[in-house]
Amino acid sequence: MLGAGVLSGLLLVTVLGGFTHTGASTNTGWFALIVALMCIPFGGMLLTLGIGKWLRNRRLRQSR
Repeated sequence: MLGAGVLSGLLLVTVLGGFTHTGASTNTGWFALIVALMCIPFGGMLLTLGIGKWLRNRRLRQSR
């Protein structure tokens, strides 16, 4: 999820015309901007929760 958001942002900046202070330059750029703005925060939260769960499971496994 986080990777999709980052990839969408990179494509927006490099291939899809970029963006200005008023938004994206093309229709496809708007779509990429929307995807990036949805995926990056949610993907970051999921990644954080996943790392926390992995660390907890690792700690529980070591204490056995």
